[in-house]
Amino acid sequence: MPEAKREPQAEPLGRPSAKSRRERTSQIVTFGLGGLVALFAVLNLDEVDVNWIVGTWQTPLIVVIAVSLLLGSGLGYFLARRRARGSRP
Repeated sequence: MPEAKREPQAEPLGRPSAKSRRERTSQIVTFGLGGLVALFAVLNLDEVDVNWIVGTWQTPLIVVIAVSLLLGSGLGYFLARRRARGSRP
């Protein structure tokens, strides 16, 4: 006897499930933080002088901040991994 195909049941009307509420909250927070980052970038477009040992160049402040953030995050990540490896028995 062939089995009848079951169609997925729809969520009952009323309150959304906890998962969809979590997803919606996560999306709102993500878009909010993205908006703040975009606003921060727009407010920091001024040209700044970056002094090197051999010379000076100009770049938007947001680029200097972003490069510093990436270099600092990368260095912190690798130092934390190195420390974690050293503490293993």
